[in-house]
Amino acid sequence: MSREDDILDALYDHTIDGEREPVVALTKEGLELGMDPLVILFDALIPALEEVGRLFEEGTFFVPEMLVAAKAMHGAMEVLRPLIAETGTKPVGTFVMGTVKGDIHDIGKNLCNVMLEGAGFEVIDLGVNVQEQAFVDAINEHKPQAVGMSAFLTTTMPMFIPTIQAIKDAGLREEVLIFVGGAPVTQEYCDNVGADGYAPNASVLVRVLKEMLGIA
Repeated sequence: MSREDDILDALYDHTIDGEREPVVALTKEGLELGMDPLVILFDALIPALEEVGRLFEEGTFFVPEMLVAAKAMHGAMEVLRPLIAETGTKPVGTFVMGTVKGDIHDIGKNLCNVMLEGAGFEVIDLGVNVQEQAFVDAINEHKPQAVGMSAFLTTTMPMFIPTIQAIKDAGLREEVLIFVGGAPVTQEYCDNVGADGYAPNASVLVRVLKEMLGIA
């Protein structure tokens, strides 16, 4: 087995284990050996994150394991992102993400961002406490296929309604899929506020989004 193959195998294992420093070091070593950044991404990092998602859904992994794996992946992406951009490789889609007005929780949102980025999406992160108009402006500017709104509190969940209404009022509702999520959010609440999709966790979000967009 070549050193390149060893690196891919080790990247896969260390990403699943959430070991950021070895992941970054191996990514840099692979690049120094002349490995294609896309090979590192698609043959090691993405499969590792998909496996983490599978383990989470079956109940073997929990949120802490997902978070450290996502941080490890993010470390590699910081190295790879500018190189991938130079190749001209286009993302599979664009996703605008934000925590709604009045809510400053971001752990779940950030985990979704890394999982989406790992799946090949360009993520436009609006941050926390995001005003309705900021979502509208981001849709106009970035032309995403989907928008994600996060709310961690029962008191901020109702902000989905005026935010979705602002998107409707701007004439953009038919242009994007709208996803809602957060600890207190349910499929029933998603249906009630008129969103297109609900995901209880980052892994499901990526899977459902790809299904809705027809991406393998």
